[in-house]
Amino acid sequence: MPSVSAVPPNPPNPPNPPSPPSSRDALVAVLRAAGCVFAEDEADLILATSRTPAEAAAMAERRAAGLPLELVVGWAEFRGLRIHVAPGVFVPRRRTEFLVEQALGRAPGARVVVDLCCGSGAVGAALAAGLGRVELHAADIDPAAVRCARTNVAAAGGHVHQGDLFEALPRGLRGRVDILAANVPYVPSDEIGLLPQEARDHEPLVALDGGTDGLDVLRRVAAGAPGWLAPGGCVLVETSRHQAPDAVAAFERSGLTARLAVSEELHAHVVIGVRT
Repeated sequence: MPSVSAVPPNPPNPPNPPSPPSSRDALVAVLRAAGCVFAEDEADLILATSRTPAEAAAMAERRAAGLPLELVVGWAEFRGLRIHVAPGVFVPRRRTEFLVEQALGRAPGARVVVDLCCGSGAVGAALAAGLGRVELHAADIDPAAVRCARTNVAAAGGHVHQGDLFEALPRGLRGRVDILAANVPYVPSDEIGLLPQEARDHEPLVALDGGTDGLDVLRRVAAGAPGWLAPGGCVLVETSRHQAPDAVAAFERSGLTARLAVSEELHAHVVIGVRT
């Protein structure tokens, strides 16, 4: 019989090469190396916001370099709203949601609303979302904030004005305002250096510095508010625990009925003044 050549056995499958790290894993590694405590969550947010892997990588590098996450992705969440933020604009804090809650609870039927020292316009946008159809005005002295706020209050038909506190507002609002929300700067000047680096390096000083005791702007708002409020209208200002007694006193000196509302959970202190 003719010999039959043996058929060589099939070569064994080569071992699969190790998979390269996923885009998420790479982003997490970059963020964790930079000291981001919530690296996984931040990586997910960057991936959800970016359009390409290259853009996601660049965003992670900016975050690792110290840029606040909200400025990296271009928005901040505030009472369920996506608030556009831009470089040089104060990023809304979660504790300020307490101010909005207090305003809505105090004046659920408000029809004329002013967001003074508006920054991004987050407070005004949230109040409009909670109240429905309102006449909304926002004002800030900083041009960058005004540009940003116009984007955020556009859906509510809001008007944004540039200028120093009440000087920015249309005269026709005098005596008509139901809710005057003013998230004023209240950090004492000599404590600015103690703020987290993200705030010190990336947020405007005008949105942080409240003067020697932190209450300079608050006092000006308290003095001017009665002339703008409708009868029964309220003015609400965020402050700190140790500043609260002096803030309440400033409201009372202006003829307002004042009280302090506190959220221990959010570490938030809001002074509420009512024109009687």
